[in-house]
Amino acid sequence: MFSKLWESSESSRPLLDYLLALNHQGEDLLINETLDTVAKLKTALLTANNVISALPKETPYKNFEQRLKELGFEKGWGHNAERVQETMMTLSEVLQTPEPAKLESLFSWLPTVFGIVILSPHGYFGQSDVLGLPDTGGQVVYILDQVKALEEALLLRFKQQGLAVKPQILVVTRLIPDARGTKCNQELEPIINTKHSHILRVPFQTDNGVLQQWVSRFDIYPYLEKFAQDAVAKILEHMECKPDLIIGNYSDGNLVASLMARKLGITQGTIAHALEKTKYEDSDVKWKELEAKYHFSCQFTADIIAMNATDFIITSTYQEIAGSKEKPGQYESHAAFTMPGLHRVVSGINIFDPKFNIVAPGADQSVYFPYTEKKRRLSSFHPAIEELLYSQNDNNEHIGFLADRSKPIIFSMARLDTVKNITGLTEWYGKNKRLRDLVNLVVVAGFFDPSKSNDREEQAEIKRMHQLMEQYRLRGQFRWIAAQTDRLRNGELYRCIADTKGAFVQPALYEAFGLTVIEAMNCGLPTFATNKGGPAEIIVDGASGFHIDPNNGDKSSNIIADFFDKCRTDAEHWKRVSAAGLHRIQECYTWEIYANKLLNMGSIYGFWRQLNKEQNLTKQRYIQLLYNLQFRNLARTVPIPREQAQVHLPLPISKPQQSTVLDAPAEPQQIPPLVVSDEGPQPAAETSRTRVKSLQRKKTSYFHRLCFIVGYLLLIYYVLRKLYYKFTW
Repeated sequence: MFSKLWESSESSRPLLDYLLALNHQGEDLLINETLDTVAKLKTALLTANNVISALPKETPYKNFEQRLKELGFEKGWGHNAERVQETMMTLSEVLQTPEPAKLESLFSWLPTVFGIVILSPHGYFGQSDVLGLPDTGGQVVYILDQVKALEEALLLRFKQQGLAVKPQILVVTRLIPDARGTKCNQELEPIINTKHSHILRVPFQTDNGVLQQWVSRFDIYPYLEKFAQDAVAKILEHMECKPDLIIGNYSDGNLVASLMARKLGITQGTIAHALEKTKYEDSDVKWKELEAKYHFSCQFTADIIAMNATDFIITSTYQEIAGSKEKPGQYESHAAFTMPGLHRVVSGINIFDPKFNIVAPGADQSVYFPYTEKKRRLSSFHPAIEELLYSQNDNNEHIGFLADRSKPIIFSMARLDTVKNITGLTEWYGKNKRLRDLVNLVVVAGFFDPSKSNDREEQAEIKRMHQLMEQYRLRGQFRWIAAQTDRLRNGELYRCIADTKGAFVQPALYEAFGLTVIEAMNCGLPTFATNKGGPAEIIVDGASGFHIDPNNGDKSSNIIADFFDKCRTDAEHWKRVSAAGLHRIQECYTWEIYANKLLNMGSIYGFWRQLNKEQNLTKQRYIQLLYNLQFRNLARTVPIPREQAQVHLPLPISKPQQSTVLDAPAEPQQIPPLVVSDEGPQPAAETSRTRVKSLQRKKTSYFHRLCFIVGYLLLIYYVLRKLYYKFTW
């Protein structure tokens, strides 16, 4: 960006055009059309500086608003004289010498982002009673905390910019009619502890109507194209204008965000959370073996499309991008790979592209705070937590029991799937007699009955957990608690584990970031976390926590045992590690830092997108080609589940119909079509159509064969007859 703005005397023209285009709901911001050249803008900035310099720093903007308007300036520079002068001075410096630091500072002060859409289609996205349900875990918590932080940051920015406007943030997810007691069948839901943020749910459509049941994240791809089209209409209806920024989450959300960003012509960011290619070993080469279960052909193609289409990529750690000496990063693994019989990727992604950013999230400080803050402790939960941990009876919420309550507890909480490796931790504990003598083990994960889960992986892990309990005779030392959905109680549960002088263990085979690691450390729990992925960067090994190798259970369990052995002889050792973990989180991992960085990226990459618009056209056409000719065909191969009861429902209307960007007849060209054409066949109908066409083809082919045979026989008869008459006459 710096080099492009420094090329010539006219290089600042794109920045001027960008400023001229800034508006909020049709109202000009910063400058108006009278400042239509860079020279005029520079002169006006000098004059404005002279006017403002004569005013006290705290002079409200409205006191000199008219004078600035006469010079060609509109509101948005700041709420008082000091802030207005700082912003204008920064712009003047950028116009003279567009240095990177000055550019970043300038875009952090400009009013460029007002409406944000966040995509997360899969799973049960809700605010209560959803955690632990299939495909529903840390990503939901991440997004809800992200939204709260973004709204707070936007409100503060608008105040400092002197704007009396309200932000709009929509989390767009799937509406699930069969919501299993959650609010996932409710179209519009306000987000708790926010004023201007909502969850907007849009159903998956098939030719039979609205899809009623949950669908695994691995089977979601046939529905996404129609979902994107329906979601665009609902977003425009609710916001009454186009959003300024769209952020995708995971493979499905990132693909939908790419389709929608192209249609609306807005800035796009993506967050992978976890790219499945690195989670399942050799999943590219062995894709055919795994296709029936995971449909990696769709997912890896969707990932390649989204990561190349997006304007910027948010990662939580360096390892996510470039990995380590032993293992390539999640994105790095997409640079070149082969899926035999499908395609060979030779330049999937450039990990040195400036679109990559590392922005680590934090933990909700109102929920996850240190166990030592006694006045803030949620003591009303203590009787329920006491029962949860120490009751001797099995029930629908917990099985197993702890015979020796004097032992510290090692604790883990995650989805019950292969990668999270909760059964692996249970096996480590069962095998290590020294560790079993030192501590009890408590895990919070999934269901106890495989029939209650619709997830194939979870069903297998449930069965394995029961086998491990019997194999190692864990009763009396082990407690298995079903998935817990109350975040407030979960926060207090962490602190109650800390009261036992216990520890948190995160044993995942791979973890992109590790939000539970942040939560546990923020509550003061010493933490042992996988060295495969993000937690290796969160924890300073041996100081603020400990790294463990999920592929070496014996070594990992002994690291945990060594810690508790040392705590027996040195009572202060536990407190030192606990305090170091707290300090690490407070220094590096807060939502306030995250929100400001993300909003800055939305502004900077919005301008970068405009600056490189023509250069990106070729790439966008190639992406469109890949989507139309490859992804859509692959999506059709994913089976559509049969349902006994599906209903034909029009998309419900959340607001009275009003004139929106979508309706405006004067400028229909403002919103280009989706990447794909509207004529493409819908995936839900594809199976039935294919069968009908196949039968028709079979019937037609039989008829053609019969006609051919009859015609051939008649021809032979005709020739023989001619020959007969020729030689007999």
